[in-house]
This record gives sequence, C-alpha cells and structure tokens, in this order.
Amino acid sequence: MSAPTVQTSPTAPLSTVPYVRLGKSGLKVSKLILGCMTYGSSQWAPWVLDEAEGIEHIKAAYDLGINTFDTADMYSNGHSEIVLGKAIKKHNLPRDEIVVMTKIYATVMRNPGDREFGLSEDEMAKRRYTNQKGLNRKHIFEGLNGSLGGLRLESSFFLLGPGLASVPLLEGPLRVLLALFKAGLFGSLGFSFCWAWHFFQKMQSYARQHNLTEFISMQNRYNAIYREEEREMVPMLQDMGVGMIPYTVLASGFLTRRINEPQTGRSSVDQFAKFLNGDPEQNRFLADINERIAQIAEKRGVSMGRIAIAWLLSKPFVTAPIVGSTSIEKLKDLIGGINVQLSEEEVESIDEAYLPRAVAGHF
Repeated sequence: MSAPTVQTSPTAPLSTVPYVRLGKSGLKVSKLILGCMTYGSSQWAPWVLDEAEGIEHIKAAYDLGINTFDTADMYSNGHSEIVLGKAIKKHNLPRDEIVVMTKIYATVMRNPGDREFGLSEDEMAKRRYTNQKGLNRKHIFEGLNGSLGGLRLESSFFLLGPGLASVPLLEGPLRVLLALFKAGLFGSLGFSFCWAWHFFQKMQSYARQHNLTEFISMQNRYNAIYREEEREMVPMLQDMGVGMIPYTVLASGFLTRRINEPQTGRSSVDQFAKFLNGDPEQNRFLADINERIAQIAEKRGVSMGRIAIAWLLSKPFVTAPIVGSTSIEKLKDLIGGINVQLSEEEVESIDEAYLPRAVAGHF
C-alpha cells in the first residue's frame, strides 16, 4: 500500500518556520508572528509602509512560513487592518491555515495621520470622540464591526487592551465578548499589555468562575533589556496555561545594532520607543546588554537580531515573539534566529547584566 501524498498549496513553498501550540489551547501559531503595525499609512508615522509595499511584505512573510499576523484597529487608524485584509484576499491566503489577531481599546481617529497621543480626555471629547475608547459595550461592538469591515474576513483572535479598573466592570465586556464568540465572529480571546493582578488575573478568574470564554494568550512587552514581566506576569501565565506572545522583542531596533552604529528610520524618530527603552548613557546596563549581544553575534557570525530572537526563544515561557520589519531581507534574517541555539553560558551572559527597572508600557 503506497504512502499518502502530502497535500500542499500549489502556490505556497514549504514553510521555513515551525509552528507551536499557544498555551493550553489547540491553536498553533508560527514561532515568529508578523507584527503589522509597520503596514498601513505613512501619514500615521513616517516609518510605516503604505498599502502596496505592505501587501508585498505580508505575502513574503506567508511564503516564508509565517501563518500568524498581529494588527490592531488603531494602527494607522484602521489602515493596517485594511492592508492585511487586502493582502489576504489578493493572494488568496488560506483562512483555514492563517491566524489573524486584532485588538481593541484605543481610539481610531478619523484621518490616517491623526494621533491620539498627547491629547487629554477633555480635548478628545471636544473633537467628538466620546465612547470611542476603552472596553465599554458600545465600543466593543462597534470596534469589532469596524475590524471585520476592514479585514473583510473573520478574525481568528480578538485581543483586549487595558481598560478595566475594578471587578464590577468585568462582567459587561466579558458577557459581550462571549456573545460575539458564540456568534462565530472570532475564534479566541487574548489580552494585550496590562498589569498581572489588576487586569488579567481578574478577567481570567471571572471567566472561570462564571464558565465564560477564557483568554488563551498574553501580548506583553518583553525583551533582553526589559524583563519586569518575569516578576508576576510570567509565573501567572505559566500557572494558567496561557501562551505568551511578546512584542517589542528587539526593543524597537536597539538590540539589532551597536549603540554607535547608525539608527534605522524608525528608531531615529520614534520618541515613544526611546522613552520605553531608556537612556543607555544613564543606565549603563542597557549598553552592556547591547554589547554582549553584539559580541555573541560576532563570534557566531550572525546578526544581533538573530541573537536577540534566539535569547527570547531560550525562555520556556515565550511561545512566539511578534516581530515587525520594513525589510523583507531583515525579516528573513530574523527567521534565521529560530535555528540559533544559544548555550547556557551565552544566555547567562545576557541575563546577568540586567538590572531591575521601572515598569513602562502599561496604561
């Protein structure tokens, strides 16, 4: 009896990326997830790629084996979702294979180039953005409708941003999400950057106590120069069986080149990323970690980006890092980090230089 023939898409090459289970769920995601904040409208940020180039990058990522794409309704004020949806439709990416993640919390401004950052709540109200932020029922319903309208396809994931401050507020969003989940509008629930006890633990506990849909993933800030999540969030996720899909894993480019080397287009203008990373002149351990990664990369003959990815994947609690890139060649290079196995001594060399720091990135 002959062996069964392996069926693959006639247009898709064999994957160079392995797939991993997300927490205790049955869902599998690519070991690197493509972050789609980079694609949308250059009016929103000068380092964002516009539609045509974004579609090209998403197709290239899929061809390499990435099956999981992370976006949010506020990225480029909705245009990131639109670009991802157009890429899926144009290149007929199989929805039974790929995983789409989108998020809700922040305000989606009316024009591509508008930014909410720096505007007070009163100013936003004057501009008629009332009820268009947070996790109230109205915003959840309208946000999901807007996301599906942009993607023109079902979302595999619906992730929440931080927006709940007390237990009485939990029931509304969870009941709404359960109804949307049962309606088949999305397949799973996740959470994005938040405080471990104040948000995620309360939400998950409430869901379990009331037999509601549980969260299966946490998208949090984590990299070699920011490890404060190891204090409470990481142990909690491991205890609950929740998958961790960290973002800013390369510290917005800080871990991809030596400090004295020229900055990338994004890192030279992204002041928020600089604030989150910290100043290596004042906090010398940041420069020390950067240099240690550079030395390991030189010794191995690979890029610093690959070492930064390999360091992340050496942590058993990391499921799949989210990476973004404005270069297809650099994306290919980062994928190569999956195959770099750091020694215990190399991991310890990076780890031992770290010093505790103030929490940043939670809102």
